[in-house]
Amino acid sequence: MRVIGQDEVRERLTYEVAIPIVRAAMIALSAGETRQHLRSIIPLAEGRLFGIMPGALGERAAFGAKLISIFPENFAKGAPSHQGVVVLFDPETGAPICIAHAGEVTAIRTAAASAVATDALARPEATRLAILGYGEQAQTHLRALRHVRPIDHVTVWGRSPERAAAFAARMAAETGLSVEPSADVERAVAAADIICTVSGSEEPILKGAWVAPGTHLNLVGSSRPGPVEVDEDLVAACRFIADSREGVLAQGAEFLKAKASGRIGDDHVVGEIGQVLSGAIPGRQSQGQITAYKSLGHIVQDLASVQALCR
Repeated sequence: MRVIGQDEVRERLTYEVAIPIVRAAMIALSAGETRQHLRSIIPLAEGRLFGIMPGALGERAAFGAKLISIFPENFAKGAPSHQGVVVLFDPETGAPICIAHAGEVTAIRTAAASAVATDALARPEATRLAILGYGEQAQTHLRALRHVRPIDHVTVWGRSPERAAAFAARMAAETGLSVEPSADVERAVAAADIICTVSGSEEPILKGAWVAPGTHLNLVGSSRPGPVEVDEDLVAACRFIADSREGVLAQGAEFLKAKASGRIGDDHVVGEIGQVLSGAIPGRQSQGQITAYKSLGHIVQDLASVQALCR
């Protein structure tokens, strides 16, 4: 059985590799070619979580599961908050053939999925990016989105101004871009064409009143019912696209909160990103429309990524 560690995942699962893999996986998901269950999440002490995500790339294709722990306090210690394994099984023999570092796969494929959605939904001339959060997903999203839009300016906000400033300095040095920390969210998003929420906030940090017409949003930080990053006004104002409609209707916190308030119904989820990519439904319908991609992350993205690494 092959074991693929963090360093090998980081070296080989580049965004040039990951973006087309995730794109194909999301088209297959929306076409009903893949199989998966909603993730199961077991709450642990002190806000920690253990998640289990099973699925298959098709009836006669590779299958497997991701087992992952989420320990939010690890970030302050310089360690990954997401840790675990993706296990891939052979469809011919049923034997496990590969184990890969789930934390690194998750970091890369999540950002790659947002890049796919951004390419499909953001205005072609979008160049200004706002990132709300400064953790691992903040840096992977900045790296990934540069592959689909000519980003030339980035603003970043986080609860700790010192950490936001450190993130900005580090990513400016890495990318050569103008990366500026912002004192507050409203200023961070004021001129943004693309906004990525990757904060993991329990309460809304982004309000609809602050988002300009024509903006594209990647809503990433919350992956379960409960924590929300954006307010109900913003959800209601968006053309709302899911990675998985079933997943968002059951576990998409921002959508569920807006629905509970009576602002929207299930039909507000107009479709899945895979349907946009295949041409089954339209994406952006006008220059001034606000589009939102709600990312929960799905096992088919992980399995497709690991399958490519195992070859």
